Formats: sequence, structure tokens, C-alpha cells
Amino acid sequence: MAQDPPVPGPGRVTSLHLAPGTGEHTLRVAEARAVAGRGLAGDRNYWAGEGPRPRRRGAGRASGVCDVTLIEAEALDALADEHGITLTPAECRRNLVCRDIRLNPLVDQEFQVGAVILRGLGLSQPCARLEQLVRPGLIRGLLHRGGLRAEVVRGGTIRVGDRIVPRPHHAWPLRPAVPSRFP
Repeated sequence: MAQDPPVPGPGRVTSLHLAPGTGEHTLRVAEARAVAGRGLAGDRNYWAGEGPRPRRRGAGRASGVCDVTLIEAEALDALADEHGITLTPAECRRNLVCRDIRLNPLVDQEFQVGAVILRGLGLSQPCARLEQLVRPGLIRGLLHRGGLRAEVVRGGTIRVGDRIVPRPHHAWPLRPAVPSRFP
């Protein structure tokens, strides 16, 4: 029987940020309430509409399913070392800055942040808007290491210092399976 590849981590949350509105500065907070299917309460990406968040898929913010964004602190360190661009955790405009965990392998994987369960949806590539808000050169410097977009599967409170641990496949699913159209 083939073994699953080793999972990345564990890591930890080194800082946590919320932006009250699109384009507004992010605010550093000690904790945030994650709500399943909605996001982080008080953040620009929080779904406050009626019923569940629309499940559109597309690129970037048009996907309609980005509850939480994460980035590796090591990516910010590399940006400074390799490109001479110092970016603070607040300036990177991601909700969670993490250390000691690789985020790219968490695409299509569930992982735990404290008591909260997230599922990686896709890479959070840097965009022209981020470069406009912060400084030129970010797109090149953060390409393929701009972080991860995730959805909240099981809510709770995320705190600075929380451990980030990938969940083994046998622990899935937390939500009901979608029936296949094919036999």
C-alpha cells in the first residue's frame, strides 16, 4: 500500500490582520472569529449576505470563495533578501502570516489553525492592485509564493501563536460529501 507524501508543518500564526474595507489598511489583531462559509468577522472578505456564500469559481477575488488569506513569513524574508523589498506583515494584505509551514502544498487540503479547520482553495498570487497599494516589484518578488486562499470549513477563534497543522486525509470530510453525477 502506497503511503501518502509527508505533510508540511506544523507551523504557527505569527500575526493576524483584518481590513475593514476593500483598499483600506489592514489592522493587526490578536485574534479573529472565523465563521464557516463566511470568513473572518470584521474583514473585507467576510460574507455578510443572506444564506451561504455564492460558490462561483474564477480567478482571484472573482472566485467568491476566499474566506481567509495566508502567507509564509519566509516569503517576506526572501522578498527582502532577494529583491531588496521590505514588506511588513500588514502591508502584504494577507490575513494570517505564518512561519514554519509550506502553504503551496495545502491547495485542496484541509488544515487546522488552532481549533479552526480551513481548506486551501488556491494560491494567492500577487496582483497589480497589491503593487499599486504597496510598492512596485512585488509581483515579481512574490510570484508563486504570494500565499494561499482558503475557506473556513469549521469556525472558531484564530489567535496569534496558534499552531497550523495539516489534517491527514483519513480525517476528512467534515462536511457532507457532494454526490457524484456519475455512477
